[in-house]
Amino acid sequence: MVQKKRRRFLFAGESFRRIKDPFLFVTVRFSFSKTLFILLFAACLTPWASAPAALVAGVIFSFILGHPFPALSAKLPSRLLQISVVGLGFGMQFQSAIAAGKDGIWLTLATFAAVFATAFLFGKFLKMPVRQTHLIASGTAICGGSAIAAVAPAVNASKEEISVSLGIVFLLNSLALLVFPPVGHLFEMTQHQFGLWCAIAIHDTSSVVGAANTFGAEALQTATTVKLARALWIIPLSFASALLFKSKNQKMYVPWFIVFFVLAMLAGSFVPAVAQNLGKPAASASKSLLVATLFLIGASLSPERIKAVGWKPFVLGVVPWIAVSALSLTAIVLLFE
Repeated sequence: MVQKKRRRFLFAGESFRRIKDPFLFVTVRFSFSKTLFILLFAACLTPWASAPAALVAGVIFSFILGHPFPALSAKLPSRLLQISVVGLGFGMQFQSAIAAGKDGIWLTLATFAAVFATAFLFGKFLKMPVRQTHLIASGTAICGGSAIAAVAPAVNASKEEISVSLGIVFLLNSLALLVFPPVGHLFEMTQHQFGLWCAIAIHDTSSVVGAANTFGAEALQTATTVKLARALWIIPLSFASALLFKSKNQKMYVPWFIVFFVLAMLAGSFVPAVAQNLGKPAASASKSLLVATLFLIGASLSPERIKAVGWKPFVLGVVPWIAVSALSLTAIVLLFE
């Protein structure tokens, strides 16, 4: 009889506090959290969801209810991101991608040098460990978490150093996804300009593609192509890091999803059957999957993760990021149409 009353309270939307059984309370709360999480993820797959809204929804969910699937929070977002990037390749033209890639080469090299110089200068001023500085600079200069994961074994970084570096990159990625589109509109940037800026100044591929997608199709193509070309610098950076820190544990990281992205783009550009039957549906589905992935990424942000960063590493991450964002914005507005 008591059990039936409890069920009535649950279905009537009554407060969980009316359930006195502590074990039942935990079960109900956990089930509610999982159900709501799945429903929000499904909502982010619809055409009405936007990248910034999905990210914010994930962050709010994490802060209020926590992550109901912690075991999946580490690898699932990166896997879905890779799948969505490959799918976007089917809707892109090879010739346009090559043109966009040429524009991004010199910007990539210039910002790469600027980020490392600024990071090590401020790292010395803040008396930060050299490995920590190198990890943060690598994530800022190339492609966020992927670069940090690739460089970490090459420099024998500790778990704490890796965690702090990933936390900083994640926070700045989230901020960039919300800030960059309004700034792009403020400066009346073209889609090509904005795509270049996203690819150069935002860390992770997910936030680059998410921000560019809100600006337009041309911005998305430019940003994705330049960003993935920039990500290939992970390989030489890993070798250089191993030599610099004299590491014997250097491991090769090959971003294979970039290879599949190029193959998908070639198929969509030169195989008529693929372009007609698969190009638009695959690109559309990939955009929706990317938005849903940003919800998962936002849900991975927790108060504990923010507290673990600390003010010195945070400053070390923010200063080079602001510098490269401002310098690249100025150069792109002045030099590119």
